[in-house]
Amino acid sequence: MKCIKCEENAVISLSRHNAGFCKEHFTEYFHRQVEAAIKEYAMLKTSDRIMVCVSGGKDSLVLWHILNLMGYKTAGMYVSLGIGEYSLKSKAKVVAFAEKHGLEAIIIDLDEEGCPIPLLAARTRRNACSVCGQVKRHYFNKVALDGGFTVAATGHNLDDEAARLFGNVLRWDTKHLAKMSPVLPEEGETIKRKVKPLIRLPEREVAAYAFLNGIDYIPDECPKSRGASSLKYKEVLNELEASSPGTKHFFYGEFFRAAADKFPYVTNEEDKDNLKKCIKCGAESYLDVCSFCRLTEKLNG
Repeated sequence: MKCIKCEENAVISLSRHNAGFCKEHFTEYFHRQVEAAIKEYAMLKTSDRIMVCVSGGKDSLVLWHILNLMGYKTAGMYVSLGIGEYSLKSKAKVVAFAEKHGLEAIIIDLDEEGCPIPLLAARTRRNACSVCGQVKRHYFNKVALDGGFTVAATGHNLDDEAARLFGNVLRWDTKHLAKMSPVLPEEGETIKRKVKPLIRLPEREVAAYAFLNGIDYIPDECPKSRGASSLKYKEVLNELEASSPGTKHFFYGEFFRAAADKFPYVTNEEDKDNLKKCIKCGAESYLDVCSFCRLTEKLNG
C-alpha cells in the first residue's frame, strides 16, 4: 500500500479511513486529530498549566509528548501504585521519558506514602481498581492544587471511551453517562478541569505513533485489571470494528450528537456552601474526614 499523501510506501493502514500513511504523514495526521479534539471541545488554552496524568503506558506518554510539541506548559504527574515489578517498570519509563525530553515529572510513591494499593485493597476488602481510582483522584487533585495547575489531561483514547460508553449504556447508568464528555468542568477549589485530547484516536493508532516516534513505554496491563469488564467491552467492540471499520468512532461520536443532552452533567454548585476542609488532609469534603482519609484509616484499624 502507498501513502495517500505522497505515494511513498505506507507504514500503517487505517481501515476506517480507507487510507495508508508513511511515517511523516501518519504523524501529521495524528497531530491533526489531537488538535481537532482540542478545538472541537475547547479543551485547552495557551495560558493553561497542564498536569498530564501519566502511567508509563503508551497513551499518557504519547499525550505528554504531543502537548509538549504543541507548545503547552506541561508537567507529568505519576502515582506509583506499589504493585511490585509493574510499578517499578512503569515508574522507570516515566522518569526516563521526562529526562530524555527535559520535562518536569512529579512522582508520588504510595509505598513511601504508606498506602500501596494491594495493602489498601486487602485491608478494606474492596476491589483493587476501585481503591486505586479513589487514591489516584486524591493525589491528582492535591498535586493540581499545590502545583497551580489549571487543567488535568489524561490519555484516554477512543477505545477506552467507546468501551466505557458501551458499558454505561448496557447498564443504563445515567450518572456515568452524564460524565462521558471529554471535558469535565472544575468543581470547587481542588477538582480541576479534566480533558481527554486523544478521544479521536483508537489504541492501535496510538501504539503506532509511539513506535514510529521512539516513545518507550511499558506494554503490560496493570496486573490488578485482569478480568475487568472494560477489557471485555473492548473485545466486543474490536470484533465489531474488524467487520465494520469506523464503528467505534461512529458509536462514540453519535452519542454526543444524538443522546448526550438527555444526560446533562450536574455540578455541585448548589452544595458549595456545605463544603468543608478535611480535618486530616485539608482536602475539600462534605464530611469532617474525606473519603481518602477514611479509606487510609483502615490501615491503622
